[in-house]
Formats: sequence, structure tokens, C-alpha cells
Amino acid sequence: MSDTQTLIENRPPSVATLFLERVARTPDAEAYRYPVPAASGQGTDEWKSLSWGQAAERVYAIAAGLVDLGVQAEERVALASSTRVEWILTDLGVMCAGAAVTTIYPQTNAEESAFILSDSESKVLIAEDAAQVAKARETRAELPGLHHVVVIDATGVETDDWVISLADLEARGKAYLEKHPEAVKERVAAITADQLATLIYTSGTTGRPKGVRLPHDNWSYMAKAIAATGLVTQDDVQYLWLPLAHVFGKVLTSGQIEVGHVTAVDGRIDKIIVNLPVVQPTYMAAVPRIFEKVYNGVAAKAREGGPAKYKIFQWAAGVAREYAKVTQDNFRRTGTASAPFGLTAKHKVADALVYKKLREAFGGRLRAAVSGSVALAPEIGFFFSGAGIHILEGYGLTESSAASFVNPGEAYRTGTVGKPLPGCEVRIADDGEILLRGPGIMQGYHGLPEKTAEVLEADGWFHTGDIGELSADGYLRITDRKKDLFKTSGGKYIAPTEIEGQFKAVCPFVSNIVVLGADRNYCSALIALDEPAILGWAAENGLAGKAYAEVVAAPQTLEMVQGYVDRLNEGVQRWQTIKKFRLLPRDLDVEHGELTPSLKMKRPVVERTYKELIEDMYAGAREA
Repeated sequence: MSDTQTLIENRPPSVATLFLERVARTPDAEAYRYPVPAASGQGTDEWKSLSWGQAAERVYAIAAGLVDLGVQAEERVALASSTRVEWILTDLGVMCAGAAVTTIYPQTNAEESAFILSDSESKVLIAEDAAQVAKARETRAELPGLHHVVVIDATGVETDDWVISLADLEARGKAYLEKHPEAVKERVAAITADQLATLIYTSGTTGRPKGVRLPHDNWSYMAKAIAATGLVTQDDVQYLWLPLAHVFGKVLTSGQIEVGHVTAVDGRIDKIIVNLPVVQPTYMAAVPRIFEKVYNGVAAKAREGGPAKYKIFQWAAGVAREYAKVTQDNFRRTGTASAPFGLTAKHKVADALVYKKLREAFGGRLRAAVSGSVALAPEIGFFFSGAGIHILEGYGLTESSAASFVNPGEAYRTGTVGKPLPGCEVRIADDGEILLRGPGIMQGYHGLPEKTAEVLEADGWFHTGDIGELSADGYLRITDRKKDLFKTSGGKYIAPTEIEGQFKAVCPFVSNIVVLGADRNYCSALIALDEPAILGWAAENGLAGKAYAEVVAAPQTLEMVQGYVDRLNEGVQRWQTIKKFRLLPRDLDVEHGELTPSLKMKRPVVERTYKELIEDMYAGAREA
């Protein structure tokens, strides 16, 4: 048996156990960094640190406080908060109490929050602030099983017997530990591998969300498997901004505990650009939309600098892509990421002019970025790769505890999601669907045995709903969601995400694109433009001072986008070409329900919202 297999097979039953072990090993090492906003609300945030020992004090106090509230093993404690250090501390506190966390996105409305609290039978809700408490109060009559609300930031919150502050909970916990000093360690020792640790509700595109049951063993396995990849070390600094209510963010906290590196935590998306040079991370995880926005922003800035500067950027972007493709191909064949002398010379010039500044914007120390949740357009991946920002795409689902595949460090291949994590099995079904089996797979959907049986076979194989291809040496390429594939009336199968990704690579102004054409005789598209990028372009093209909706309706904007659609059409099969498109009056967003909180598109919602625009594109078209 290999060292990796031994490491994984001899894993402890829970991350709570791993946390206790980590604290015992490195109590004085830095664990977390977090920002404290300036008192005036203006000026620079101050970053503070917690050592593993200091974090443990708070985690044990939270765990003991929950025990004092009467929370029992496997009982649910809901957590409705944005990404902040208290999210991690309370999540660990719940696990160390032997209970299970129900995650709720802070954007979730009162009605759906109440459904999740009720369906999960949560006994306690840990709420971020007054806004989250207000939602709970609004639906209290529907939640007789919710015994307490604990608020992290009690500003403006009236506390009572039902609502207490996190500080009060920790004070109760400390008092409890004085009388029962071994209480938390006893709870952790009693945790079994199959005991429920987390309930994560998937953002369904139709109907109610389903609660995915993830036992303690899933997270313990993930922690060991991430460590076994060798991608992260104890010397790393991770910048964590992803929603921790989402499985992608949550799995990163497990890996960190096993490896023992520093994590800087701040979920404010508008602070990412400001924080990166301050935190100077060595690695971070993100969703493709972040990389797309950075790419569009860099392109827009170059364009604002005038035609000469923009031409240099376009040349450098082309060199980056060529360099990345050549070096990755050479590494695959020879094990050395080399390039011909002429290309290397051009790359060196482009690096001084463009790439170096881009790396500095990411803090200057970034070894790698992990991208997941949805596919990254390969051409954007090649651009960043050639610029020295190495994006390692990975793949997983809520039902597989987030991380099933990841690209292996230097041997990464843009356009693939890499190889399976140690312990994860994969096979491709006859219809191309990816099936997974291993210690990361869920127990099932909470209270929905029929839904569980639809995707989870008796022998442990999980049906992902994604279509993919495996290379001879084990790299997986995702081609589409099984349910997103459609057939034109002419009988041609279309993978819309493939076309959408190609368009994002050619058009620096696009934010979101939805390719349509099911049972129609040609493909069409709904296109939403990136507001900062398009308003910058508008100012140079006779549309200065116009609102976004006016800019996208202008003839010159339509003409400009048509040019990029024509470029896309030159590189795809005839039946994949976009014959018509419409520009949307606003971008897709979470608030209107068109994107999930992890920024995945909800196609049925988009199609319902813009039904008239879609029908207009096919009006009078002769259907085959």
C-alpha cells in the first residue's frame, strides 16, 4: 500500500478530530487572518490574526455554548452568513459539538430560508447580522423547532431569550467548560465517520432545493486527499473569499486544517482587488467569472490607454496563449515546459510590458489559482497561464464534497479538470455521463430517498449529470451538463457551454451568454455585457454619459457585438453558428434568480424571463 493510500485509509472519523490534532501540533502558528474595517468606515482595513491555539479557544467556547443550549449529536445548527472568520469558527464549533451544520446563503430570501430551516429541522440558527435575524423573526411562526438564534454582529439587534449574541454564546460556553473541562473533547471523541456533519442545500433551477447529506467522513477524506496532492504546503497563504455556504468554499477549510497553512478570510467581493496586494496569497480559489472580469478589466484599461497600448495588449495576449499552449504541450511530451527561442524572446518582452503588472495585481506571490464550479473558457485559461497566473481547474459537485478532480501542479492542462483525487474512482457511461465513486460521495438527499435512488446506485456509483471524456493518461474534460445538451430541429446535438466559452474568449465585453436552439432550426443567443467594460467603450464611441440600458440598445453597440459574433462563427461548425442574438437590458444576477450564489447560470429562469426576446429571434423562421 502506498503512503498516500495509507494516509487516506487511516484517516480519523472527523475534521473535528483533525482540528484538535492540528491545535496540539502547532498551537502558536498563525491560522487565520481577517480584516477589521476602520472605525469611521473610511480608510484602510486593519488585518488581524488568530493562532491555532487562539482559534481553538473560540471554537471550544462555541461548541460548549451549543452543548449548554441543549444541542445533541447530529442535531442541525444552521449558519446564515457571508464569508468571514466567524463562519469558520462557528462551523468548527458546531462540528466539535458533534452537531451538523445547515448552510444558508445570506442572499436567500425569508421564505426559502424558512424552508431550509424547517426541512433540516435546525434547532439553532447562527445569523450574521440584523438582516438575517429579521428574516428569522418574520417566519418564526413557521419554525416551532427553531429554539434559538445566535447573532454574530449584534449591532442593531434586540436580544432576548430567543436571540442571543455570539459573544453571549461563547461566554456561556466558557462557563460550561469551567464545570465540564473535557466536554468538547468527549463530544469529538464520540463522533463516528458516518455521523452527519453538513447539510448543504443545492440551488435547484426548478422547485425546492435538496439537502445534500455529507457525513464527517467526507470532510476527513477531503482533508487528507487535498494534502496528498501536494498542491499546498504549510508555508502557503490562502486568500479565501468564496461563499462558505457553498461546498467549494467549505472544502478549502478542511484542507487547510490538515496542511496547517494560513488562510486570509474576507468574503466581500468588492474588496478582492484591494485585498490581493495586501494579503499577497500564494494560492487562491475562484470561479471563472472572477478571471473573466479580470481579463475584461485588463483589456478595457489597455483600450483606455489608446490604440497603441491596446494593440500591445492584444499582441501580448496572443503571445501568452501561444506560449501556454506550446509549453504545456512540451511538458506533456518531454516533462519540460520549454518553448522555441523566438517565442521565448517575445514572451520576455510581453512579460515586461503586460504580464508582470497582472501578477502584481494578484499580490505578486501567486503560485496557482484553483478554478471550479463551472467551466473556464480555455482561451482565457491559456491567457493567464502564459502570463504566469497558473489556473488549475478542478471538478466536483455538492454531492461529491466539492473536490473530485484537480489539475496536478506543473503538469496541469488548460481545458481539462485534471485527474481524480486519491481514492476517487471515475468511469464514463455509454452516453458519456461521468460517474464517480469514493469516500467523498454524499449519503443521499435529506428526506428524499426516491431522489437519492435516481442518482446513487446501490454499489456506490454516483451519476453526476455531466458529460465528459477521459484521456488515455487520466485527464478529464467536461463537455457539458447532460440536461443542457440540446438537439436542433435538424438533428444536430449542441453543447451550449462550449460555444459560450468560445465567445467569452473572443469578446472582452461579454459578462454572460446563453446559447439557445433546442428544437429550432438554428442557434441564437442572449448576451449580457460587462457594465464597466462596455461603459468605458461607450465613452469612446459617442455614447458618453449614457446609462447601461441605453448603451446596449444603441446601433453602434449592436454592430460592435455582431463583429465578435462573426468572429465566433468563423471558428465553429456550421450548425453551431449564432444566427441571431439579443443584448439584455441588464446583466444576469443572483437577486433576480438567474444565477445561483456560486454564479452558475439557471438557464430555465433566464429563458422564462426573456421569453419574448427569444420568440422574437425565431419569429417567422421556418422550422424544419
